[in-house]
Amino acid sequence: MLPLHTVKQFFTDMRRQKLRTAMTTFGIFWGTCSIVLLFAFGQGLRESQVESQKGLGENIGIFWPGITSKDHKGLPRGRQVQFTEDDIRMVKTKALTIERISPEFSKWNVSLKVGRTNMVQNVIGIWPEFGEMRNLIPTEGSRFINEQDLDQRRRVVFIGDQLADQLFNNSALTGGGNSSPQGSEKYQLEIQKVADRAIGQQVLVNGVPFTVIGVMKPKKQDSSYNGRDARKAYIPASTFNTMYSRRYPNNFVVQAKPTETIKKSKEEILSILGAKYRFDPTDREALAVWDVSEGIEFMNSFFGAFQMFLVGIGVATLITGGIGVSNIMNVVLEERTKEIGIKMALGARKSYILVQFIVETLMITGIGGLFGFLFAFGIVSIFPALQLEDYIGVPRVDIFGGILVTVLLGVIGLIAGIFPARRAANLQPVQALKLF
Repeated sequence: MLPLHTVKQFFTDMRRQKLRTAMTTFGIFWGTCSIVLLFAFGQGLRESQVESQKGLGENIGIFWPGITSKDHKGLPRGRQVQFTEDDIRMVKTKALTIERISPEFSKWNVSLKVGRTNMVQNVIGIWPEFGEMRNLIPTEGSRFINEQDLDQRRRVVFIGDQLADQLFNNSALTGGGNSSPQGSEKYQLEIQKVADRAIGQQVLVNGVPFTVIGVMKPKKQDSSYNGRDARKAYIPASTFNTMYSRRYPNNFVVQAKPTETIKKSKEEILSILGAKYRFDPTDREALAVWDVSEGIEFMNSFFGAFQMFLVGIGVATLITGGIGVSNIMNVVLEERTKEIGIKMALGARKSYILVQFIVETLMITGIGGLFGFLFAFGIVSIFPALQLEDYIGVPRVDIFGGILVTVLLGVIGLIAGIFPARRAANLQPVQALKLF
């Protein structure tokens, strides 16, 4: 009988104080909505930024030639360390912590021509392992450079999605006011059509015909060290050296084993090359190294803290709503003092009065919270239709956020109701029956 009676009494009180109840419920509604949305959008933004960082590659390091900064075994500092492709093969053989490795030869301002379309772009010479390390995933029906291409010095080329569009479609998919967002499904389909048209076609690279074997599947990439992958052309390193006679790579890329870190791989590589070129393995300037995983760790930490800050704002809003609930229940107590006195005079126990007020408080909190959660969930559900995922990611309501909101609502509702409920339960029947 108590729950049914309490529910009836609750709706009776709400009709008496419509505006006050609506404003109080809105405070809970808005606080709940804020927490859910901030959690969802914070998570979406975090995942988007981490994904963009991983577009460069996961657990990889990029090594460039450097200049020694320490004297070593009678040799002065200031010596240049310039590795060769054979050195990279030696590292691949001796290093125990690396999964993949590839040199990277780079040449800018290379003429690329298809029909009447002529442009200059960056051409990269690499090993087949480079594609897996750098997340250069081919579109459906295409492929990346393989070992046969490398061994036979084939004139084949793998091109980025933006470069493919410029050479074979010339539709400005990747630029201009009418372009589709690169993360959208529409853009993915457009590039797939371009790839279908490009595979098997000829591209003149400085006047030399190359066959297009693959087009890169569009990916998010916020970090780069030599330009975006989407605008590059990749050819076998052996073919590159046949054309340009390069002895020294611009750099090489290493991917550590899943159980290892780039920091350990770096120490191992410095030890191997230090033994050959006679520099101190602890000399951090002998080779310039970019540990990409450090950037991913930073993004995770930064957005984790940022997300907690945003949620803190939502929690503060929810607490403000809880104060409003407590105030309205105190008003209800004043208006129903005589009623409480009559109930207690007729034998109602303190626990009955206490539970009645707490249940009514939890109902206000629950109704505001439920509608706030549903409203936020609706926004998150329709947001992908706006195609803004390239900018702020895809918001997602997770289980942790839902549990947090539920616990907070319960705690705030209980705290908001316990004080007016105790006041009501502790009233003396004679005092409560006085006329005010």
